[in-house]
Amino acid sequence: MSKKIIVVGAGPGGLAAAMMLTANGYQVTVIEKQQYVGGRNSAIKIGEFTFDMGPTFLGMPQIAEEIFLESKRNLHDYMEMKELKDMYELVFPDKTFMMTRDQEKMKQTIEKYFPGDGIGYERFMEETEKKMEALTPILQGKMDRFYHYFQWKVIKALPQLSIGSSLYDQMSKYFRDEQLKIAFTFQSKYIGMSPWECPGAFSILSWMEHAYGIYHPIGGVNQLSESMAKVVEEHGGTVSLGNGVKKLWLEGRKVVGVILEDDTKIEADEVVVNGDFAHVMTNLVDENVLKKYSKRRLEKKKYSCSTFMIYLGLDKVYDLPHHNIIFAEDYKKNVEEITKTKKLSKDPSIYVQNASVTDATLAPKGKSALYILAPVPNNFSEIDWQENKEEFRNLVFDTLEKKSGFKDLRKHIEVEKIITPQDWEKEILVYKGATFNLGHQLNQMMVLRPHNNFEELENCWLVGGGTHPGSGLPTILESARITTRLVREKYEKQPPKSFQAKRLENAQ
Repeated sequence: MSKKIIVVGAGPGGLAAAMMLTANGYQVTVIEKQQYVGGRNSAIKIGEFTFDMGPTFLGMPQIAEEIFLESKRNLHDYMEMKELKDMYELVFPDKTFMMTRDQEKMKQTIEKYFPGDGIGYERFMEETEKKMEALTPILQGKMDRFYHYFQWKVIKALPQLSIGSSLYDQMSKYFRDEQLKIAFTFQSKYIGMSPWECPGAFSILSWMEHAYGIYHPIGGVNQLSESMAKVVEEHGGTVSLGNGVKKLWLEGRKVVGVILEDDTKIEADEVVVNGDFAHVMTNLVDENVLKKYSKRRLEKKKYSCSTFMIYLGLDKVYDLPHHNIIFAEDYKKNVEEITKTKKLSKDPSIYVQNASVTDATLAPKGKSALYILAPVPNNFSEIDWQENKEEFRNLVFDTLEKKSGFKDLRKHIEVEKIITPQDWEKEILVYKGATFNLGHQLNQMMVLRPHNNFEELENCWLVGGGTHPGSGLPTILESARITTRLVREKYEKQPPKSFQAKRLENAQ
């Protein structure tokens, strides 16, 4: 008889795990509190307009392709993707330029605006490729014992971990100009960190974009979640919405199932947790059960920043790039306000996705769906968003109208939705509104991050940004692949080979 698995949360990590497990004969039920799938990777629909709630592009699509193949499906049968070779436009106080995957064109742009730094770009691409090769085995395998640090793959990768060096320090090896350093380090915001604090190993974030490109799925990145949910059901799994898990059902320290909000108990052989890690451990597990991740200790962990989100349905289409990043006059000060002093900046940096220039499905003809994100402190800041929401919204609009091509924005709004850090915490169940989960400081990475096979509870597994290898859509998918393989190894006489091992065999 097939083993019964419950997945708590229908985010991309949970859906990816459910998809691979159902494809290999496991009886899987995904239980989601909300009325939609995807978690932070879901769609927001307001009238005739569609927005991505969270991630706005798909990087390293080969990971998603491989996960679908492991689930006996072809990703491209479910989604249409467009590569954006002109990746994003950067708007600085004195110049605006496009970052592109075309390496020759990128070098020419750098030489135009930052003479003499083009050679640094070539060195960055060449040397970071070697870093990526060394780090990939760590990102794709479990790291839950300290002796794993002594594996050859880790020892080999140690020089590439840039221990003691920040992402900003790493980019300073390649570029002299401050703005160019920012152009290759702002990606630390993808994991909610400051480039001056983010470990140097994360130079792979910008390299991945320049090496592999960024892609827009037609209909939005939410289509990845929708597609995975379809595959789960095609393989006989169940995706249950609108009746969330109230508690993990424990017998001692052993998870034997879940207790739903309507007090229904559902037994399971294994439970895979895809909810926000700190939220789950402080709300779905009774106090005094956990020690390493008790409520008191979780409060002392380091967390990512939060985000102030504005979703606008407009009565026009701005002839501007798909992705736009408008930097503060003093970017370092802005970042420190977000991550250190935890106060609202009077000069925010802002990201705008203008996806309707690429994708006509998101809004009626002649109209557009605009996504605006301003990084802000998480809720450890104790900022009162009821009091500050309207003022900060107006600041964002004023900044865009002053610094970017999004002029007269307010005049064209048909529909609007705002998500504040308090909304992230209360409505979307993100601990302290820390949108990108636990921080990625070295003391919260690899073995020191919550383990895929959760160390405090039996028959409990983790996927998502709160476990190894970390936040960001590609790494969340990798977490699902690692956890799925570990669950299967527990029950199958012939342990499953990783996709990478199969690919190596085929190549030989």
